[in-house]
Amino acid sequence: MSKTQEIEDRLTAAFPGGEVLVVDDSESHRGHAGYQDGGESHFNVRIRSQAFEGKNRLARHRAVHAALGPDLIARIHALALDLDV
Repeated sequence: MSKTQEIEDRLTAAFPGGEVLVVDDSESHRGHAGYQDGGESHFNVRIRSQAFEGKNRLARHRAVHAALGPDLIARIHALALDLDV
């Protein structure tokens, strides 16, 4: 399974009923630190979920990182998060 699909699956399970969009943005980082041939090193993630209501930015980011788990986080070089209700 690709990292993109793994990210999407874990986030969809963690934030049911929400909108989850995962974009592999690795190609735009070619030549930069962490770039890997074949991509799947840099990701943009957009989530809209009621689970974020009343949570500040840090709490939202922590929730996403917890949903992804340390094993998957360790295999990602860069993760840009756009999180809202």
